[in-house]
Amino acid sequence: MKQFSLIVLAFFFLAACGQKEPVQSEVDAPVAAEEAASGEAGEATEQVDAIATETVEEVLEVVEESAAEPAADEQAILLAQADTSAIAREWQFKEGEHYMRLVPTQPTVGGADKIEVAEIFWYGCPHCFTFEPVINEWAANKPSNVRFVRIPAMWNGALVLHARLFYTEEILVRNGVIKDAQAFRDAVFEEYHRRGNRLMSEAAIQKVFERFGVSADDFSRTWNSFEVDQKLRVADDLARRYSVSSVPVVVVNGKYRTGAAEAGSYPKLLEVIDELIARESAR
Repeated sequence: MKQFSLIVLAFFFLAACGQKEPVQSEVDAPVAAEEAASGEAGEATEQVDAIATETVEEVLEVVEESAAEPAADEQAILLAQADTSAIAREWQFKEGEHYMRLVPTQPTVGGADKIEVAEIFWYGCPHCFTFEPVINEWAANKPSNVRFVRIPAMWNGALVLHARLFYTEEILVRNGVIKDAQAFRDAVFEEYHRRGNRLMSEAAIQKVFERFGVSADDFSRTWNSFEVDQKLRVADDLARRYSVSSVPVVVVNGKYRTGAAEAGSYPKLLEVIDELIARESAR
């Protein structure tokens, strides 16, 4: 109301400033001039009233719209809270008991497009030999958002030799030289654990590759390649970062480390892995 009064006064002030000096006839006719001024003031008042009414209506519309916005925000918050409640769950396994948290989170072999499950293993480990069919079955049915990789342990010269075997195998499988990856892997385990062949030399290892149609040239070129050397450096770095001291060990997304010793059994270990994947999927 105060703003309205000021507008009216301003209007009259501007109207007065715009008038000419009165002539004698206008002085002799004060009543006519007063009536004319009164008429102009009335028209001005009606115009100002109309403008003020339109302005108030516009302001009310804005206020009504603004008043509706918090309600929409509150509704979105309620929906978000409902969604959070829907995905909340009781976790079966506990940190420090069934798995260890790696702080800070460590790198992975692949990118961040999928949740990575890495098995750290050694061909000469009897537990890895036993775990092999168990983890293979799990890997065959893993969720679509999960990538499964293997990382060879590298604590001493014998393990480094078998790690080089593994990466030579991996590259030749990728290049199509070894046609059946799982058959080759099974053959290496069988050679070590069933036949007593410890595969402690490059020559002994090459004979296994020859059984799968790998030529001496393909074997030698891959065995001594820069790519294998680079993979060995990465494997050694990751094993240190993951603080691996025994095998088999499973690391989920560079964040959680677990194994049969923590879980209690291989079937239970798979349950721990699945729950850790669920934790990562819910982030």
